[in-house]
Order: sequence, then C-alpha cells, then structure tokens
Amino acid sequence: MRKRGLQAMEAWKIWCEGRCLELMDQALIKSFVASEVVKCIHVGLLCVQQDAADRPTMSTVVLMLGSDTMTLPKPNHPAYSVGRLTSNDASTSRSSKNLSINDVTFSTVLAR
Repeated sequence: MRKRGLQAMEAWKIWCEGRCLELMDQALIKSFVASEVVKCIHVGLLCVQQDAADRPTMSTVVLMLGSDTMTLPKPNHPAYSVGRLTSNDASTSRSSKNLSINDVTFSTVLAR
C-alpha cells in the first residue's frame, strides 16, 4: 500500500509539537491568515478524535469556526487509520487482512 497524503496521527503529532502551520500547502503560504489556519486544523483534529463521544457536533463545529473568541478544547488522540487506497490499490490488496474497505451507498429521493 502506498501512502496517500498526511494521516491524522501525523497531523496530530505535528500539532502537539506546535508546528501546525507546517501542515499547510506551501503554495498557499502568501494567501492565508495564520490564526484561521490554526483554528481549522484544531477543529479538524477535534473531529477525528478516537472517542466519538469527544467529537464536536456539526453545529458546534460551525460555531467554533465562526467564532473568534471561543476557547477550543485540546484535541485527544485521533482514531487509528491504516490509510487510504485508490481503486487500483484496492484491487491488488483485497486479500490483505489488515485493511477494510468501506462501501458507501447514495440514495436520491425523487418526486413522483
């Protein structure tokens, strides 16, 4: 399996070390407000905490992102992830016992 992007665990470690701006794409370096980037990363890490009960609700996320004065709680350890697979990777590693594939179904409700 090839690594695809930065994993939540790595991002959390970088955040804990106080280097969270290193997580941002350097191509955007001149077009951001540092405090906004830090807040977005902080809220993102709150959303991937291992214990789902510790994760904020969507309404709380909206409140956190929209507030400049709200004190955000420290994120706990993120949920463990084995990474992402592309469709090509998935077909070659279906027999691997360490990975799981989550299938998603979308339903569209149409008027009669």
